[in-house]
Amino acid sequence: MRVHLQASARHPPLPVSKSLQYLCRAHVLRKTLQRFVTIPEGLPAVMVKDRLMAADGLVGTVEAPIEGTVLPDSYSFQRGDTRKSVLDRMQRAMLKYLARAWENRKPGIAVSTPREALILASIVEKETGKPNERRTVAAVYSNRLKRGMMLQADPTIIYPITKGRPLGRRILRSEVQAVNGYNTYAMTGLPAGPIANPGRASIDAVLDPAPSSALYFVADGTGGHAFADTLEQHNTNVQKWYAIRKARGER
Repeated sequence: MRVHLQASARHPPLPVSKSLQYLCRAHVLRKTLQRFVTIPEGLPAVMVKDRLMAADGLVGTVEAPIEGTVLPDSYSFQRGDTRKSVLDRMQRAMLKYLARAWENRKPGIAVSTPREALILASIVEKETGKPNERRTVAAVYSNRLKRGMMLQADPTIIYPITKGRPLGRRILRSEVQAVNGYNTYAMTGLPAGPIANPGRASIDAVLDPAPSSALYFVADGTGGHAFADTLEQHNTNVQKWYAIRKARGER
């Protein structure tokens, strides 16, 4: 192999042996350079697979993991690591965090197993991205579960249709009425499984919901929600939301 390094008055050419050492060190550095793949909170399993398959430097293939088994976070890897090894770390992280969080759960919560907590946390994760209202959203669903009410969570309508990918349109009436293992507008209790991979904060919220008697919430036009204890209050909030949408020119 010939090594050609451009020389200059200030930088004379390196001896071949030194050049080879330099190239070897560069190769090792390139191989050991730390890289990251990031899984955002609320990402569904099919999109976790997408991110892993798109991560440059990983090798091998993976199938979409079981929904809810991945802990959202940034995971480091080195070039040549397998996608399966990174996915295994993501799943071990979820098992570890969920077990620790369950041990610290508050008494009297609405869920009775870690899996139920994971399912409800995935709904909370998809319903709000505002940290200051996450525990209140968890309280609403906890209150409804305790009363035997339907959860009526819109993301549970969408999940059977897209497996968690964006729907890209408004929900149809027929979809609201669809009977399956996930649509909480057509069943009481929790859906058959998680609808996304919830983050730490949503898991914590379900295991320590806010002290609230709210049973309803609707968008408030600011990216958050208006909460209500009674159906009458909720209907008033809904009318306010409709007025906001009308003013925006939305249907």
